[in-house]
Amino acid sequence: MIVFTYSGQGSQQPGMGAAWREHPSWELVEEASEEAGRDLAYLLLEADADELRQTRNAQLATFLTSMVILDAVERLGVDAAGHAGHSLGEYSALTAAGALDFGGAVGLVVERGEAMQTAAGERTGTMAAILGLDDEGVETACDGTDGDAWVANYNAPGQVVIAGDPDAVAAAGEAAKKAGAKRVTPLEVSGAFHTPFMSPAGDRLREALNGADIRRPEGTVVANVDALEHEDPEAWRGLLNAQLVRPVRWHQSLQRLSDLGFTTFVELGPGSVLTGLVKRTLRDAERLTVNVPDDLDLLLEALATAPEAAPPEPHEGEHLFATERLVVSPAAGVFTPVAGLDVGTAVAAGDLLGTIGNEEVRSPFAGALMGWLALDTERVTSSQPIAWLQVH
Repeated sequence: MIVFTYSGQGSQQPGMGAAWREHPSWELVEEASEEAGRDLAYLLLEADADELRQTRNAQLATFLTSMVILDAVERLGVDAAGHAGHSLGEYSALTAAGALDFGGAVGLVVERGEAMQTAAGERTGTMAAILGLDDEGVETACDGTDGDAWVANYNAPGQVVIAGDPDAVAAAGEAAKKAGAKRVTPLEVSGAFHTPFMSPAGDRLREALNGADIRRPEGTVVANVDALEHEDPEAWRGLLNAQLVRPVRWHQSLQRLSDLGFTTFVELGPGSVLTGLVKRTLRDAERLTVNVPDDLDLLLEALATAPEAAPPEPHEGEHLFATERLVVSPAAGVFTPVAGLDVGTAVAAGDLLGTIGNEEVRSPFAGALMGWLALDTERVTSSQPIAWLQVH
């Protein structure tokens, strides 16, 4: 089974949107700019590294890049049964799973970025990566340090990030070295994220979350806070707020997804940090990254040759596996299917499936029609799924 993973803050890069500027999915940038009241194309195309390092900019730019890439992947008819995001990426995961609508998610990311940047300015904090020491060893190093130092990210076995007061983080780093850590690397960040230092941000974000429309996600979404899947919208409201002050349990989340039967992990966003963490955590998992449009063909090729895996348990709703593809609407309008095209009918690549106004809907794939996702005369939006096929 396929799970999409979504990048967190720190993966942003200057010019990371340039490769997508001419792609149809770039329309999301204009939509998000209207929602945020800012020129987000500037962030993705022109902002330098220093500008992008600001939390309010880094989070919006990373979230939006992941959403553009997700939209491009969905236009190919590729979907996933599971979603997981690292820190900020959890908002991307919930949007992809339908728990948040795109406009609402943009608003929440704006509030989160502003709140975290303000909180970081109120109390100086820093972060450092500890390599080559197990989770318990890092926890002990933090607990035995005078001052405020905590584990912030359990990224992979032997790769843990700590955060807190700069002096305490430095002391915990020295303690970790004495306990056997191979390396301690300070991170260029503006605050001690995922620690109690972010409590003021939680107070602000809570108001935004209380007013947000959060729905039950489609498929599996595993939370950072407890590395478990959740469906209750009210639970997610609390989890998203708690995430600010509690560590990201990322390698535990990856392990949980593996235990649930997920075998293919596709990172959607700038960089390939999460792909590397999958490699360290789940050595036998299939790993793919989509950063630029050229990666889309590689994704289709990889999924077409991947072995089928039966899901361990059925999930509510319909989800696509390696040999299934969605056909999406090329435009907005009223959908009219081709007469007599029934479920089970063989379809060749390029065959006409129906029309939307004057626009033809043709299958990009060869296979068997497994079901209609839009009804006859239903009004659909651009990129809305129309049908799903079992491909050859």
